[in-house]
Amino acid sequence: MSIATSQPVVPSNEPTFRQSVDLMYNRAVALMDLPPGLEEKIRVCNATYTVRFGVRLRGKIQTFTGYRSVHSEHMEPVKGGIRFATSVNQDEVEALAALMTYKCALVEAPFGGSKGGLCVDPRQYDEHEMEQITRRFAYELIKRDLINPSQNVPAPDMGTSEREMAWIADQYRRMNTTDINGNACVTGKPTNAGGIQGRTEATGRGVQYALKEFFRHPEDKAKAGLDGTLDGKTVIVQGLGNVGYHAAKFLQEDDGAQIIGIIERDGALFNPAGLNVEAVHEWIVKHGGVTGYPDANHTAEGAAVLEEECDILIPAALEGVINLGNAHRIKAAMIIEAANGPITAGADDILRERGTVIVPDMYANAGGVTVSYFEWVKNLSHIRFGRMQRRQEEARHELIVRELERLDRYLGDAWSMSPDFKAKYLRGADELELVRSGLDDTMRIAYQSMREVWHSRPDVTDLRTAAFIVAIGRVAASYRAKGL
Repeated sequence: MSIATSQPVVPSNEPTFRQSVDLMYNRAVALMDLPPGLEEKIRVCNATYTVRFGVRLRGKIQTFTGYRSVHSEHMEPVKGGIRFATSVNQDEVEALAALMTYKCALVEAPFGGSKGGLCVDPRQYDEHEMEQITRRFAYELIKRDLINPSQNVPAPDMGTSEREMAWIADQYRRMNTTDINGNACVTGKPTNAGGIQGRTEATGRGVQYALKEFFRHPEDKAKAGLDGTLDGKTVIVQGLGNVGYHAAKFLQEDDGAQIIGIIERDGALFNPAGLNVEAVHEWIVKHGGVTGYPDANHTAEGAAVLEEECDILIPAALEGVINLGNAHRIKAAMIIEAANGPITAGADDILRERGTVIVPDMYANAGGVTVSYFEWVKNLSHIRFGRMQRRQEEARHELIVRELERLDRYLGDAWSMSPDFKAKYLRGADELELVRSGLDDTMRIAYQSMREVWHSRPDVTDLRTAAFIVAIGRVAASYRAKGL
């Protein structure tokens, strides 16, 4: 379960998260030729349902407040996570629902945007109590079709995991016993309960693929003052929950990036020589924070490490951690938003004027919804990916390997196959490999659609505006096709 870092201190003159999303939306729409009525239709949130329910816990009834917001139904079902946190409020949920609309459009996942949240601190309750709370919240949403395979499909978010998704899916099936597609009512489930391999790592893996695609384009690297590959690039990660951990782990282990800073709710670790991400993660799981970790300098002021020099800064926890109060002190060459809304609209203006390249959240953390899409398709098709074709692929590869072995024998010492070629080539792709392949392809194509706008239009100077233009254009096209 991913628990948030402590809430950032946001200046009082800062716009709210919802206002920040609208400001960024308005900036992009001003560069588009949309009818005013359609601009408004795409911007506003369709509906938000607020539920207050009681659960008998510890000898008394405790009342909880939850939300499910539907931003856009230009495509159905609508899609969006459910977060459990004390900071959850209607403004936040509606902003996140809007981002989901644009995110799904950008990566061409056939969903509208939605989001849910429950005001609760999961750390204050044991597993049985959390199950009671989760099932009751799910019951309130299910009976209003706010959880449904064809209308509204949640997923994990901050404070929730595959555990909560399994409870919600079971609750749906109890209430809809004849729905053959009931498993598709929610994504992010455990693999033994209808989930898909690679979903837990998906958002962090998507961040890695996004950076790899960025580094394939010399012109884009030059804008950030960077060159070469990810190997040796210095990285600071804010939040080592599910997303931050997997992003940092893959960048370190697969690409040779140097993770020099990790910021958590109880402070931060900093080591210019690099941190072992796996070791830090194990320490956090065991001790509940980074305090006391032996192989790095620890500071209680985590925000200060956010301002250290690095090639890549990855805010991966909460919205608003980079704001008007600290934006002018951020020294990273580029920022990739693994969290939703970590840079406020005011901070975004400051950073853009300074030339900092920002890979926006609606693209950078779209790995989660992309693999959720794959899981939803798997649940509707009632068959795991790779089951039909894997052995057929192996059989075809076997024909080629046999010919190569025959050639090997014929040529003798003049040529021979590499020792591990046969084992690698013969193995057909399993579900995890297919999921990663689909995610990589999605992240590449979505980035290319953004950068095309970024580089072809002189009035578009940043990737965020480009992403909004691509996403809004696709939503607008859907509405036009509906005749609205």
